[in-house]
Amino acid sequence: MQIVDPTDERVPIRRSLAKRPGTPVGSIALLDISKPRGDVLMNRLEERLKERLPGVEIRRYRKPTFARPAPEDLRRRIAEENGFVIEALAD
Repeated sequence: MQIVDPTDERVPIRRSLAKRPGTPVGSIALLDISKPRGDVLMNRLEERLKERLPGVEIRRYRKPTFARPAPEDLRRRIAEENGFVIEALAD
């Protein structure tokens, strides 16, 4: 697998993937960053996750705006309530 970094690095930094956990258990947070049609992507992703991981609870969250980072209270809530988070956008 090749990791491509979109930043302007004259000399690319070698990176490795973070260790991936086994099969998710508990709950997964889906964070919609509030861009147009993001809900369409998240709806489909939720469907697929439920098909593949029947025992896992899916929880939905939404940022107030895509133009800024998620508020600290939202990030804290997601971390406290879930073992995994998927953040995605769509236009």
